[in-house]
Amino acid sequence: MKIIACIGAGNMGTALMKGVPGKLQIGFADADKTKAKETANKVGALVFATNTEAASKGDFVFLAVKPQVLPSVLSEIAPVIRERIASGNPAVIVSMAAGWSISKIQAILSGSGMDIPAGMVPHASVLMARIMPNTPALISQGMIVYCTTPKFPSGKLVDLKKILGGAGKIDRVDEKYMDAVTGVSGSGPAFVYEFIEAMADGGVLAGLPRDKALFYAAQTVLGSAAMVLQTGKHPGELKDMVTSPGGTTIQGIAALERNAFRGTVISAVEAAWKKAQEMG
Repeated sequence: MKIIACIGAGNMGTALMKGVPGKLQIGFADADKTKAKETANKVGALVFATNTEAASKGDFVFLAVKPQVLPSVLSEIAPVIRERIASGNPAVIVSMAAGWSISKIQAILSGSGMDIPAGMVPHASVLMARIMPNTPALISQGMIVYCTTPKFPSGKLVDLKKILGGAGKIDRVDEKYMDAVTGVSGSGPAFVYEFIEAMADGGVLAGLPRDKALFYAAQTVLGSAAMVLQTGKHPGELKDMVTSPGGTTIQGIAALERNAFRGTVISAVEAAWKKAQEMG
């Protein structure tokens, strides 16, 4: 049975592991031992005593830690990863750290990018995938975008897709787009939540009870997103279907445009994209 080791028991690691098919064994490692045990109990997983144990036993090793924590985790597990490569039993490393390129992580794990003890292995021998999930993965409605190292084994790619598929929709891109992905779908849920909250506030301003305003706003966003995906029509075309001459909708759209709605959203995505680049 393949073992999926997840270093980090936070929301994203938990969300992805919840969707892993039952034929695969999951294990968590976390600096917070209590958190690791609680998370493992929720999803029926093992608990690894240390990050190095996780790295030594996982067929796939997910790095579900914050970007600022990643360097210490990489330096900790690097000797184990190199030993496994040298013995012909390499693990697949899957990182979800914003901004961190595959080559940068490979360099550290192979021993060529930091002052790590002797035993360096070829840079390209570190099998890796880089992913950008988002928080709707917690309810199996996530958007998980991934890229891999060149010549990633086809069998392992099939396994990776099975692991990720239970958390939502998956899509593959060239790594050069991953920071932009972070700005759109990685950070995007927070922008959408802001919009839903603002719509609900508008409903309250117009006299609706808070609970109904929030329900109507959230369902409207959900249904509108489904229309885009299911019809394949451009959002502008769908907008025009709602917008009658001289009607209520065009008045609302005019108000959005007066307040630079689209430009503000574009700037939000741009800011998140630039921050992802800085973090790398």
